[in-house]
Amino acid sequence: MSSRLWRRLQQELNQASAASPGSWTWTWISSSSSCCRPRAGLRSEPCRGLSGSSRGTMNVFNREMKKRQKNWAASLQDGHQYDYLRDEVGGRVADRVYDIARTFPLALDIGGGKSHIAEHLSKDVVERLFLTDISESTLVRARRQTEIPTHCILADEEFLPFKENTFDLVMSSLSLHWINDLPGALRQIHQVLKPDGVFIGAMVGGETLYELRCSLQLAETEREGGFSPHVSPYTAVTDLGNLLGQAGFNMLTVDIDDVQVHYPGIIEVMTDLQGMGESNCAWNRRSMLHRDTILAAAAIYKEMYGNEDGSVPATFEILYMIGWKPHESQAKPAKRGSATASFGELSKISRPNNTDKS
Repeated sequence: MSSRLWRRLQQELNQASAASPGSWTWTWISSSSSCCRPRAGLRSEPCRGLSGSSRGTMNVFNREMKKRQKNWAASLQDGHQYDYLRDEVGGRVADRVYDIARTFPLALDIGGGKSHIAEHLSKDVVERLFLTDISESTLVRARRQTEIPTHCILADEEFLPFKENTFDLVMSSLSLHWINDLPGALRQIHQVLKPDGVFIGAMVGGETLYELRCSLQLAETEREGGFSPHVSPYTAVTDLGNLLGQAGFNMLTVDIDDVQVHYPGIIEVMTDLQGMGESNCAWNRRSMLHRDTILAAAAIYKEMYGNEDGSVPATFEILYMIGWKPHESQAKPAKRGSATASFGELSKISRPNNTDKS
């Protein structure tokens, strides 16, 4: 990336408070950069950042293919009809933002797509927002319903081109499950947050689309004598808390929410996934499915999971996470051994008598 673009982004960050309410501005940042050292301040050299520097990082997903998939999905004339899941989860992430009784002067939405979170927020909660995504077509079609002044930046979630201690709030909804190095991405999020800043995110969990996965595996085993992965691997909820802690976050909250959508059949499930830009992009994916295998999978899907009305369910396990960047003002746990009563004595504590005395 040229130094001119970096200077432009630096100016936009410094002049963010001067923009008019409800305004949208744009900066295009290439995500195909190589490597650099992170600096205090906006990074002035192209790099993969911390995400690419971890030892043993697994290269599971083809990020270039994921960008093409999202660009294709965003180009659909009726693409809005596939936004139902992102809208629902974005609203639930926004609810968690409202649960925090404070106003955030500057927020970042990583992989924000069409601003599915921001449209549920008001300027009283977030005063200014930076929205990033790997797909240019998706950003172009970002919704304008929000009153929050928004700056759109074309950037890879695996490389955050922001200086340290910049944002009061970082959000992410349904994009982190395509990250090759999730621990490195979480460390970058922690880095760009200000002390006492908060990260609120949502990503799909390991049990997502288990109906589709099982149906395809059984059909391929029956028709072809073996099966290939057709649904991307996801993060287990048991690992998420550890990953947040290792990234430096404290006061962690992780919870699970299952969203079940009903479809006429397996073809509609796969069509909607493609329209969402959520097709498999793993390097070891199989490029095509045989017609007989799809027909067999459709029959298995209905037989094993079908509803009485003929529809089939597709379950999306959504993992929600909240983590805070440490600050001296935050509450700290009491020292070990400082308790004045034991749990074994709780039953002996008498309750106050609430009867009224005449």
